[in-house]
Amino acid sequence: MNNTTLRKGIKSDLPRVLELIKELATFERAPDEVINTVEMMEKDGFGPNPIYGFYVAENENGIVGLALYYYRYSTWKGRRLYLEDIIVTESERGKGIGKLLFDKTLEVTLQENCSGMVWQVLDWNEPAIVFYKKYGSTLGQEWINCALEKEQIEKLLKG
Repeated sequence: MNNTTLRKGIKSDLPRVLELIKELATFERAPDEVINTVEMMEKDGFGPNPIYGFYVAENENGIVGLALYYYRYSTWKGRRLYLEDIIVTESERGKGIGKLLFDKTLEVTLQENCSGMVWQVLDWNEPAIVFYKKYGSTLGQEWINCALEKEQIEKLLKG
């Protein structure tokens, strides 16, 4: 970890970022769910109204980790930072890189005057759950995630 540095992500990082996202999807048993592309990420993160930000962790092996976040608004709590993903490539796990990335997003949360940070973790991802519990995080059981994909929405609206 000593030689790992963090920096704000830039456009030229996106091919590697997408590789890390696909690596995470494989780990989460959903490799075919990633439809995102470098072009989509460029448009969404580096256009006139960027909708996400990210930090990368680098060492002699290149980019080995990522924290990607965006802002959401809670009617109860106001501005919140939503941590979409922390990803550390498999060969670099257990070296404190995830902690560096998580701590950086905590800093961003305060710098951006957010009322807190929220994220999700799969119920079977025990190493991540243990990691988050070390921070004193609240792991909820009450809320059920809901989603509709673009094709479903189009079909619904066509009636």
